[in-house]
Amino acid sequence: MAVDGGTGGTAASGRAMERARESAARMYADDQATKALRISIGEVGPGRATARMRVTADMTNGHGIAHGGYIFLLADTAFAYACNSYGPVTVAQGGQITFLLPAREGDELTASAAERVRMERNGVYDVSVYRADGTILAEFRGQSRTVPGWRPA
Repeated sequence: MAVDGGTGGTAASGRAMERARESAARMYADDQATKALRISIGEVGPGRATARMRVTADMTNGHGIAHGGYIFLLADTAFAYACNSYGPVTVAQGGQITFLLPAREGDELTASAAERVRMERNGVYDVSVYRADGTILAEFRGQSRTVPGWRPA
């Protein structure tokens, strides 16, 4: 898994970047859904992450376009890596997507997640899903909840 965290900043920001990369690596090791769909995790940092996926023929629906569930899954993946970048296990408590344009077989999609607010155990994240040419296809908003003391099996 390639994780790009950037460089520079203070020692505290360096520790935060390292924690984000470690958290992403730990998640990816057991993330069977992401691996099965060949989703790659790109940039990861405190409260942010990117995920990439190529649309395959198996992902298209009866209209010949990418099934919305796959686009949601890609956005949700970037969201998951962003909200788990602080270390403690954090899960989705909700998510909504607005589809703006269709994706087609062969499209290379990127989902870019950014934290909007994090208070106590709750967070709100926005994710843009776009093609390689920069065209935005969908906007996702996810709400997260940190689960203190819980570790995955």
